[in-house]
Amino acid sequence: MLHRDKSLTGQGLLQIMPKSKTTVADINLSDPQYYFNRELSWLEFNNRVLHEATDLRTPLLERLKFMAIFSSNLDEFFMVRVAALKEQVAAKVRKLTPDGRTPSEQLQAIRERLFPSVMEAHQHFEKVLRSQLAQEGIYLLDYMDLNLDQRAYLQNYFEGQIFPVLTPLAIDPGHPFPHISNLSLNLAVVVKDPDTGKELFARVKVPEVLPRFVPLPEQLRQRVKKQHPIWMGVPLEQVIAHNLETLFPGMNIQEYHSFRITRNSDLALEEEEAEDLLLAIEQELRKRRLGGSVVRLEAQVGTPESVRGMLMEELELKEADIYEVEGPLGLKDLMSFMELPLPHLKDPPWTPTVPPRLLSPAVEEGLEDFFSVIRRGDLLVHHPYDSFSATVLRFITQAAYDPEVLAIKMTLYRTSGDSPIVNALIAAAENGKQVAVLVELKARFDEENNINWARKLEQAGVHVVYGLVGLKTHTKIVLVVRREQDRIHRYVHIGTGNYNPKTARVYTDLGLLSCREDLGADLTDLFNYLTGYSRQRSYRKLLVAPVNLRDRMTAMIQREIDHVCNGESARIVAKMNALVDPKIIAKLYEASQAGVQIDLIVRGMCCLRPGVKGISENIRVISVVGRFLEHSRIYYFYNQGQEEVYIGSADWMPRNLDRRVEAVVPVEDPEIAKDLQEILAIMLADNRQAWELQSDGSYIQRHPSEDAKEQCAQKVLMEMALSSSEVG
Repeated sequence: MLHRDKSLTGQGLLQIMPKSKTTVADINLSDPQYYFNRELSWLEFNNRVLHEATDLRTPLLERLKFMAIFSSNLDEFFMVRVAALKEQVAAKVRKLTPDGRTPSEQLQAIRERLFPSVMEAHQHFEKVLRSQLAQEGIYLLDYMDLNLDQRAYLQNYFEGQIFPVLTPLAIDPGHPFPHISNLSLNLAVVVKDPDTGKELFARVKVPEVLPRFVPLPEQLRQRVKKQHPIWMGVPLEQVIAHNLETLFPGMNIQEYHSFRITRNSDLALEEEEAEDLLLAIEQELRKRRLGGSVVRLEAQVGTPESVRGMLMEELELKEADIYEVEGPLGLKDLMSFMELPLPHLKDPPWTPTVPPRLLSPAVEEGLEDFFSVIRRGDLLVHHPYDSFSATVLRFITQAAYDPEVLAIKMTLYRTSGDSPIVNALIAAAENGKQVAVLVELKARFDEENNINWARKLEQAGVHVVYGLVGLKTHTKIVLVVRREQDRIHRYVHIGTGNYNPKTARVYTDLGLLSCREDLGADLTDLFNYLTGYSRQRSYRKLLVAPVNLRDRMTAMIQREIDHVCNGESARIVAKMNALVDPKIIAKLYEASQAGVQIDLIVRGMCCLRPGVKGISENIRVISVVGRFLEHSRIYYFYNQGQEEVYIGSADWMPRNLDRRVEAVVPVEDPEIAKDLQEILAIMLADNRQAWELQSDGSYIQRHPSEDAKEQCAQKVLMEMALSSSEVG
C-alpha cells in the first residue's frame, strides 16, 4: 500500500468537481472537426520527448538519451505508420479518418508538421548539446579538428579494425544499384578514374557491428582550457570517409556524403492462409531483413543535386520523402553516451523498493512463502517504484520450484533477451509441472526474439501456443494452480505491462496479485479461450477484449451520464497510453455535455479535442513525459460514491477494444482502490512534467506558480515508495 502523505502530493484523493451541464441540440458528435488526427497527435507526443532533450532542467546525458529516443521513435513511425499510409495511397484508398483526412492528405500534413521538429532536433544537437558536452569534458569532434597524432591513431585504427569489415560497392552498368538495408548509415562516394577522367559512383555501408563513435585513447586527448577531457572521439563514418583512398586505390576521391534510409518494415501476414504461424512469421522476418519499399531518405545538408537525384531515382522517392539535416545522421546512437561513468550528468540512481508485506520477518526468514502473503489479501505492485524482481519474478520463480504447484499458465507479449521469466518456466516444466505459455509471435519488432523463446520453451516440454487468428494477445496475465490441504487454489497476476525485467525499470506499470476465486476462475476460462476452442462470452469479474470490454466501458460512461442526469455528481478519471477510439470519444463528449467531470491522463496519442464549448468543456487532458515511460492504465468511475477502479492492458483504441485479447480487472480491495486514486491524484497535480492539451491540438507544459512548489509526479511516487518501505 502507498504511504500517503498530503505534504508530498498537495492534494488528497480525487476531488468531485461541480457539475457543469451543457445544453446542446442536434450536434453531430462524429463531425471531423471534433477529432485530432492520430498521426499528428503522435508527432505532438514525440515533440514532448524532444522537449526533454532541450530542457535545461534535464541532466545533460539524459538529454542525449531523450534525443536518441526522439530519433528512434521516428524510425518506427516511418517504418510502420508512414509506410502504411504510402501503401494506402498506392492502392488508391480514399477512406477518411475520423478527422476527415485522406491518406495523401495525412502524408502531406505529417511532412509539414515533422520537418521543423527534425530540423530543431539536429540543430539543437549541433549548436547546443555538443558545446555543453564539451564544457563537461566530453568532446565529439569532427575529423578535420584532429591533430596529426590523433589522425595517425585513427588511420591505424581504420586499417586494423574497420577496413577489413568494409565492402565498397560500385554502381555502373556492370554493377547494378545495391540493396541498401533498413536504417543503415552509408557513404555515397564519387571517385574519378585518372586514366579515363570519368566520374564513378560507389556506396560504402558504415558497419553496424562497430561502435558509432570512435573514442581516442587517453594519451591522445588534447587538453582543452587546462582541462583533460573525459571522453574524446569522432563519428565512425568520418573515420571511414577520411580513409577512402584505402578502399579505392588508384582513384581520386572527389566527394562523399552520408545518407540513411528507412524502409517499410511492417509484417504482411495472411494468418488464415498460414498453416504454421511460426514458419509464416519466420518467412516474413526474412522479407523484413531484405526490407520493403523505401519510405524516407535522410541526407546531410549540402548534398549535391547529382548525388541526391541519383539516390531519389534509384530508391523511387519523391521530394517529400527527403529530410536534409545538419550534423550526424541517426541520432538514436547517442544512447551510447549513457554508458559513460558520469553520475552527476544523469538522473539520480533509483533502486526499486520491496513492498512492506514482503519485508516481514516471517517472509525474510522463510517461515512464510509468497503464496501465504497473497492469501492474506490482494497485493498491488507499482513498477519501477516496486521491485519487479522481488514481486512478479519472485512469484513466478517460486511457483516454478514449489512442489505443491501443479500448473503455471501465462501470456508473453514482450520479454528480455536473457529472460529470467522464461528460464523459470523452463525449470517449472523440467520439475514436472503443467506449463502453458501463449507467446505472441506478432509483437511488432520482437517477433524474432519471441520465436527463439517459443522454440526453447517447446524443447523443454512447455505447451506453447501462438494466439488466435486475427487477434494479437496483448493481455498480461499469469495463473498458478496450487494444491493446498487437498484443495486446489488459484493465484493470479494481472498487469498493465510486459513480463520484462529490463523495461520494468523504466516503464511505469501496475500489477495485481490475488488468490480471489472469481479471478482464478476467470483466468482459467480466459486461458481455455486462448489455448483451445471456446466461445466464452461472459466473465465473473474480468473485462475481456474483444468479448465484453468495449460494451462494459461504454456502459460505465453511460452510468455516469445517468447519474448526473438524475442530479447526482459524476466523475471519470482515466490514465492510458493512447485515446483514439472514435466511439469512446463520442461517448465521452456525450458525458461532458451532460455535465460529467472528466480528467484524462494520456501519455501519447489523443484524438479527443478538449475544451470545446458545447462539446467537451468538462474534459481536461494532460500528458506526463518524464524519466519513466508512463505505461500503466487506470480507469476510475465515481458511481454515486460506490467508486470503481480498474487496471489492465488495454488503451481506448480500436485495436485494443476490437482486435486484441486484453484483460482489465476491477480492484475491489478498498485500500488498493484508494492507492490507485492517490496515484491518479498525484499525476493530475504534476506541475513539472505534465502537459495540458489545448483545444487546437497544441500542448502547454505546466509550470509551478510563484507561490507553489514544483511537484513532479514521478519524483513524488519515488519518495512515497521509500517512505512506505521505511514504514514497512
